[in-house]
Amino acid sequence: MTIPKRLLFLSCSCSISRCNLPLVLLGLLLSLLVVQLPVLAALGASADRKHEKPYALIYGTVWGPDNRPVYGVKVRIRRPDQKKAKWELYSDHSGEFAQRVPAGKADYVIWADVKDFKSQDGRHLRPGDEVKIHIENDERADIGLHLKQ
Repeated sequence: MTIPKRLLFLSCSCSISRCNLPLVLLGLLLSLLVVQLPVLAALGASADRKHEKPYALIYGTVWGPDNRPVYGVKVRIRRPDQKKAKWELYSDHSGEFAQRVPAGKADYVIWADVKDFKSQDGRHLRPGDEVKIHIENDERADIGLHLKQ
């Protein structure tokens, strides 16, 4: 039986055996994907950002009467012309919170809701004054909420 010349051309004359050829090809394919993956991810991320709406950020810290950050305090945010809070969130372990709001000119009122909150030493805390801020566009506003005893 004679082997056609075109099949001889396809046969491997290197040290890779025919059993390992699929593994080698798979390895080459994976290495190409690893190289191209960051490029593809960056292209996808930039496409996602085109559809993302602009926003402003209200960032703050809840402070206790002893001027230490307080964890787990409910923070409420509303516009001055509204009675109910539109956003509710909690301070984290550093007493910090952050809320995205629509970009553009707007005023906001932020306050701490401590109705059901007890400090770690068991004392009831009272909310401090509401904080009023003005947002012009897609900016970050930093505030502090101070609790009282």
